Parts: sequence; C-alpha cells; structure tokens
Amino acid sequence: QVQLVESGGGLVQPGGSLRLSCAASGSIFRINVMGWHRQAPGKERELVAGISDVFTHYADSVKGRFTISRDNAKNTVYLQMNNLKPEDTAVYYCNADGVHSGGYGRRFNSWGQGTQVTVSS
Repeated sequence: QVQLVESGGGLVQPGGSLRLSCAASGSIFRINVMGWHRQAPGKERELVAGISDVFTHYADSVKGRFTISRDNAKNTVYLQMNNLKPEDTAVYYCNADGVHSGGYGRRFNSWGQGTQVTVSS
C-alpha cells in the first residue's frame, strides 16, 4: 500500500499565497509522476499540475501563479500557489503514480484525502 498525506490548505485572501505539501509513504520502489488535482463544488476534478523527472505540466488557469516541485529523497511533492483567486477555491488532491517495492514491478496509483483551499475576502 502507498499512502499520501497532504497538508497546507486553509483560508487566504485574494492575492495571497499558500504552499501545499504531499508526502508519500509505504511500499514504494519508484514514483514516476506526482501531481495535484482539484475539485470545486459542482465541478469535475481537474489536473492542476504534474511533475516527473523530465517534465512539469500546468493547467492554463494556473500558469505563472503556481509552481510544482518535488523532493525525491522524501517522496514529497509541493505546490506553491501565489496570487490566489476566488476561482482557485477547491479541495486539492495529491496523486502519485509509480512502482511498488518487492521486485515484481507492480504499479500503483494513489490519492491523498484532499485538503481544502478557500480564497475569500
């Protein structure tokens, strides 16, 4: 099993900043891709940003405002969110895709429990 634990959400005023963290633990041999998704009330879950060893990807709506980074030694991914807008309000979920330890090459795709980000004055 692979567990993801997010932290760093909260209430912030428009124009403010937050930093989300997500730490993965468990039977991990390698994590290929980590990412952040979000889901606002009444809307579908959408990809915000993703990162691997060779690429980073951002949704158009967050380019220039959000930065995703990763600490491979800690199996942790971060999302620095600047110039937050009310439309960024959502539950943010961490996702990790990789390979289990144990030598059989079994893949995993795990999700965190979500952390609430609210942007409001």
